[in-house]
Amino acid sequence: MGNTYFVPRNVKGESRILYIFTMKSFIFTLVAGVIGVLVWMGFKAITGIENLVTMLVFIGVFAGIGYLIGALKIPDSPLMGPFRKAGGEYVSDIIGRFFTFGFRKKIYLYNYDREKSVTKEMQADKKEERR
Repeated sequence: MGNTYFVPRNVKGESRILYIFTMKSFIFTLVAGVIGVLVWMGFKAITGIENLVTMLVFIGVFAGIGYLIGALKIPDSPLMGPFRKAGGEYVSDIIGRFFTFGFRKKIYLYNYDREKSVTKEMQADKKEERR
């Protein structure tokens, strides 16, 4: 019997809603759209302008911002300046981390490559013991 080979296929579109929304970006869009409705209601109460077009503009702008927060990744490019180290991460994850850690006085650093750093430290200790 012959060898079996993996046939690549595009599975990106299978978990999407209306083809452009992932579940995360869809939820962000809905929540931001609801916030747009609330802001429009406040605008309507203050100014007295009750127009369908203004309502749709408020909802569209807020929903668009919600979609961008839920769907965009920071590009991994040297042109990004101070955001270069966040390259490849979602904007929503960065905002979540800001609210999680931003208001604390302690700073936490995580070492994802723990095993390699531990072995390097052990090798350095062994070299010092030999001397």
